[in-house]
Amino acid sequence: MKRHVDGVTCGGCALSAAGATAAPLLWLSMSRTQRHLGGGFENEGMDLSVLFTELPFVLLGGAFLPLLVLTLLARLTGRRRPRED
Repeated sequence: MKRHVDGVTCGGCALSAAGATAAPLLWLSMSRTQRHLGGGFENEGMDLSVLFTELPFVLLGGAFLPLLVLTLLARLTGRRRPRED
């Protein structure tokens, strides 16, 4: 069986990689995250548990949300894969 790689597949992978890179950068730039990661005076209020609780969800959301949107758009626009017999 031959695998067919098309533009939608490559676009989905590229969007997933871009989302997985951009989401943590956006998360790190938020004031709430900066406050937890040492934005207080002399490390007061530093809470490193956000790295274990929030960061995995940010990474997963950043990777899968663009892929989900691309999949829904491909389905709604009627893009169908050619059937291989």
